[in-house]
Amino acid sequence: MTAQQILSFITDIGVVPVVRTATAEGALNAIDAIYKGGIRSAEITMTVPGAIKALEQVADKFGDKLMLGAGTVLDPETARACMLAGAQFFVSPNLRLSTIEMCKRYSKVICIGALTPTEVVTAWEAGADVVKIFPADAMGGAKYIKALKGPLPQVEMIPTGGVNLETAGEFLKAGACAVAVGGELVNAKLIADRDWDAIEARAKGYLEAVKKARAEMK
Repeated sequence: MTAQQILSFITDIGVVPVVRTATAEGALNAIDAIYKGGIRSAEITMTVPGAIKALEQVADKFGDKLMLGAGTVLDPETARACMLAGAQFFVSPNLRLSTIEMCKRYSKVICIGALTPTEVVTAWEAGADVVKIFPADAMGGAKYIKALKGPLPQVEMIPTGGVNLETAGEFLKAGACAVAVGGELVNAKLIADRDWDAIEARAKGYLEAVKKARAEMK
């Protein structure tokens, strides 16, 4: 798959679940529930204990049926390890050229975190396929995305922070190519309670929100 095909796959879905759990087992079960709910993409953050092994297990189980990503990737060495474990896209909170170069070398998607217009342009010019706008809610939510997209229509943006069932559609209408959802989809209580049905139901809800927003945009 080329980077463009990977990005198209993600944007077609419109939702990137950010799986940040206290255990690898929790991450695996959460992704299973997300998949059952219909979302065919997920990002496992490197803050999950045993994250690389979790990536391998998810990749083995779902193969090309799920677009698997690695989050909180701080350096090229971690990016490469995640690639070998099966990750196709990479999300980094920091702008590090060597990480971007690693992802480009193997035709993978790199999403760099940024907030201000200067940071967004810097990340884009450095080669980011898409820019993660975080924390979007602290800057005004969907209105901030719309403000950024005005002068920067060419930059693909995925907001995170403050994305929930009520705001997901607003972010897409403001110009986001997709939204990233963390605790509003997979949170510690649901994991602790092993309430996989609730995560599955939430996943379905986000897909509906995306479908509704896109229908209204036509």
